[in-house]
Amino acid sequence: MAESTFTLTLAQLNPVVGDIAGNAAKARAARAQARADGADLVVLSELFIAGYPPEDLVLKPAFQAACRAAIEELARESADGGPAMLIGTPWVEGGRLYNACALLDGGRIAALRFKANLPNYGVFDEKRVFARGPAAGPVTVRGVRIGVPICEDTWMEESGDYENVVECLAETGAEILIVPNGSPYARGKTDIRLSMAVARVTESDLPFVYLNQVGGQDELVFDGASFALNADRTLALQLPCFAENITTLRWTKSERGWTCKGPVAPLLDGDKGDYAACVLGLRDYVTKSGFPGVLLGVSGGIDSALCLAIAVDALGVEKVRGVMLPFRYTAQVSIDDAAKLTRAFGIKYEVLPIAAAINGFEEILKEPFAGLDRDVTEENLQARTRGVLLMALSNKSGAMLVTTGNKSEMSVGYATLYGDMNGGFNPIKDIYKTEVFRLSALRNSWKPEGALGPSGKVIPTGIIARPPTAELRENQTDQDSLPPYDVLDAILERLVERDLPLATIIEEGFDRDTVIRVDRLLNLAEYKRRQAAPGVKVTRRNFGRDRRYPITNKFRDTGDVPAAPDDTLVTNSSRGSAEAYDV
Repeated sequence: MAESTFTLTLAQLNPVVGDIAGNAAKARAARAQARADGADLVVLSELFIAGYPPEDLVLKPAFQAACRAAIEELARESADGGPAMLIGTPWVEGGRLYNACALLDGGRIAALRFKANLPNYGVFDEKRVFARGPAAGPVTVRGVRIGVPICEDTWMEESGDYENVVECLAETGAEILIVPNGSPYARGKTDIRLSMAVARVTESDLPFVYLNQVGGQDELVFDGASFALNADRTLALQLPCFAENITTLRWTKSERGWTCKGPVAPLLDGDKGDYAACVLGLRDYVTKSGFPGVLLGVSGGIDSALCLAIAVDALGVEKVRGVMLPFRYTAQVSIDDAAKLTRAFGIKYEVLPIAAAINGFEEILKEPFAGLDRDVTEENLQARTRGVLLMALSNKSGAMLVTTGNKSEMSVGYATLYGDMNGGFNPIKDIYKTEVFRLSALRNSWKPEGALGPSGKVIPTGIIARPPTAELRENQTDQDSLPPYDVLDAILERLVERDLPLATIIEEGFDRDTVIRVDRLLNLAEYKRRQAAPGVKVTRRNFGRDRRYPITNKFRDTGDVPAAPDDTLVTNSSRGSAEAYDV
């Protein structure tokens, strides 16, 4: 048979939620490059014109109308004989709102495809926002039948409410599957995506093109890492992660079907992926929100050291300001290490002693506190005074305050509100303390591509070498202390990410009293976490489900093995009787 070709441009770009004009300009620039490359089709990611995820912004009629107007203008421009464009957009039809992809070609909106399977877990709430679309057949571009499943249309397992979109496309003559995505980064996600894609290729015998967006949006970071598989499941393309990229592929059709061979970029995962995600998440939060720069409290400890490294790598030396706020209990080694750290990065740095402010607060409170013993209240004045002063500096300068509380201590309430939890954004909010140490050591030997900070050993070894154990505060007993961080983090991972019963964790060999104490602290700190600054997400959190627990909540897992259910007590547990009762 004669060999056919199809030239496809993948635009792995960084849209901004709500910046419809800016996103349309990005789409035009991508199409211009695709035209220069002789492409037949340029593809952009899920809901690209709106920015993803738009959350409840997409429910505003004015926003829906603005997105449609931008799509219509791009459609008119496609009359110039250049490549077709496949672009994600909200779409209202028949009074229902859809997560759609529009094919723009020949001056028209040549086809629309609606997302059928809507995610409703973790950060996604699409069942509440969008209507389900039907499983539809392929669209035709330059004589080639292209299947367009949208993100979750390829992810979900078969179930009663699942539309098998890929099967439908294969049965209706699709030749290539092109999947626009808005898939956030999580540690280990690249392997999961590849496994999903291999399964869809195996089922359909079709090539599979996975196009993901890149960039930070609030607490989410999209890593890009777009790829393509040939029908024989060989890797046809791998785009870089955490960076915009426009690449044109030439597919050829032979007796084996459509195949191509494009560039294969290295990927980042594990600690390197987490660090790169923290950098990109902070960079985009600051720049997309319009802040001129950031400031943070530098304590001489490991958390603020890592946050400082992330901030400089994200924004550059000139946009980062460090402030040391020492009190009488601040160790000299901390003051010395903070100075070494800020010199190594070359940022603006100042030391502002806070004794006068704390003394002033204590003087004001002398009469209300008369006759009461000193306790943690007075200690927390240190952290809260620092928070007040840092926020004042933020207000005065316009720089965003970076929060420096790690996940371990925030989980169990050892991060202080209006101290190390307040501020604009926390790049290590989802980083356990043990990983804070690992990432700090990693940064002394490596930095991600495009990082703006200096290379080499920038975090003093004295900061990293301090043992990762919690110090007891005055008036705390041994019962109130934290276990070593490797034990704490292992227990928290089982409680937070996997939601395991305490009995199961204890059976794994963890000390019963320690597990129960950590669970108690985790529950008591729920109100603090609700008030904390947003921050980068890097963990999968029980396969995408966020931890959402009521603050006012009397239930506590005792750690005992639960009693087995007694089905003999149930009169009639059949599905039919339940349905009859509901009626």
